[in-house]
Amino acid sequence: MSRAQISALVFGVGGFGALVAATASNEWKVTTRASSVITATWVYQGLWMNCAGYIQACRGLMIAAVSLGFFASIFALFGMKCTKVGGSDKTKAKIACLAGIVFILSGLCSMTGCSLYANKITTEFFDPLYVEQKYELGAALFIGWAGASLCIIGGVIFCFSISDNNKTPRMGYAYNGAASAMPSRTKYHGAEDFKTTNPSKQFDKNAYV
Repeated sequence: MSRAQISALVFGVGGFGALVAATASNEWKVTTRASSVITATWVYQGLWMNCAGYIQACRGLMIAAVSLGFFASIFALFGMKCTKVGGSDKTKAKIACLAGIVFILSGLCSMTGCSLYANKITTEFFDPLYVEQKYELGAALFIGWAGASLCIIGGVIFCFSISDNNKTPRMGYAYNGAASAMPSRTKYHGAEDFKTTNPSKQFDKNAYV
């Protein structure tokens, strides 16, 4: 089981969940206290409140990000070493690499959508000629950015894990039979010589004493 692939799956699936939460949230922007008459009341808006052009573009990007994240999660499960589906190791490596690419695309779509939405909010906020209600960045934008970062990190790890799948253990066997047999024989004969000659030497010393 590859730890890198497990980490990539955790990052990718976590990012996918964050993208779903950000897309469904209504807190993409919130009214600013500076321009609000009643400071205790805030108005939240999400992607599904109006049909402005830039909002439709952000909506399409986030839907694409969620869809790509879903398929990337499925591909990641098939490309994991610990699963029994997916075919051989080479096939699993290709599927894992595909999952990484799709995760990266999902993160880029979410990053683009959230950045486009945030750019519109900040432009209106700092525009002195804009007299309508001004908004600040909502929590959903930060969730979307975080989810996009997790998907990109998980995708990069999946792409690099293909090298781990291609590594096959190589075991080298060296024939040391003749080399190991000779020292054992010489050692054995040397031990016999010592045993046969040593008592005679001791006997000679005792005889002369």
